[in-house]
Amino acid sequence: MTADKRKVIWITGASMGIGAAIARRAAQEGWTAAVSARSRDKLAALEAEHDAIHAYPLDVLDRGENAAVLDRIEADLGPVDIAVLNAGTHADMPAAEFDAAAAARIFDLNLTGLANGIEPVVQRFLARGRGRLALTASVAGYRGLPRAAAYCASKAGVIAMAESLAAEIGPRGVTVQVICPGFVRTPLTDKNEFPMPFLMEPEDAAERVVKGLQGTSFEIAFPRRFVWQLKLLRLLPAALYFRLIRKATGL
Repeated sequence: MTADKRKVIWITGASMGIGAAIARRAAQEGWTAAVSARSRDKLAALEAEHDAIHAYPLDVLDRGENAAVLDRIEADLGPVDIAVLNAGTHADMPAAEFDAAAAARIFDLNLTGLANGIEPVVQRFLARGRGRLALTASVAGYRGLPRAAAYCASKAGVIAMAESLAAEIGPRGVTVQVICPGFVRTPLTDKNEFPMPFLMEPEDAAERVVKGLQGTSFEIAFPRRFVWQLKLLRLLPAALYFRLIRKATGL
């Protein structure tokens, strides 16, 4: 890839965690990374790390602002080749403390926030007949897990959105992928009070994501051992699954 043909990647939810690590890894690959999030200070610090990283603050819940920021990115850096819509959140939510307002906040950011980015990205990619769109979900979207009803539901929704888009626009030159990480050490997972199997560092996760963004697989999921364990659980009848998950989590 020549210097004048650097890929332009747009990453939302990039102020910390996996998003910031993807930006750093993309810059190391020689790509130009446009990074978006609400935190201007964190974006500015990330931008200062590498001359290939450029900050574009954004509240993904503002539908119009997503399109406006994408316009600015493309005016400054050229057409976006890859969009990684990564903004998301999680909150521990035991069933006995189920909070509809908290669930709505999770749905808003994890689903509506992504939809607000999908709209302008898909419009541009279809007009050009090319582009790569990656949506960040989670292995928690494979099956419902205790204390995470809203989070699991939101990530299952992201997986379904990605599948629907891929089926429809894949033949029109737009590659759609879904990113399904396991446990990755971030400020969100640092709040978890339970053991997290196969916990990964953000840099390791980013390496797998960037590699996947250069491949053809629909799903970028890791770590592999954890992914396959959870995928096997999807095949179990509900009654057996409930018994196993209660035993595993001490319920």
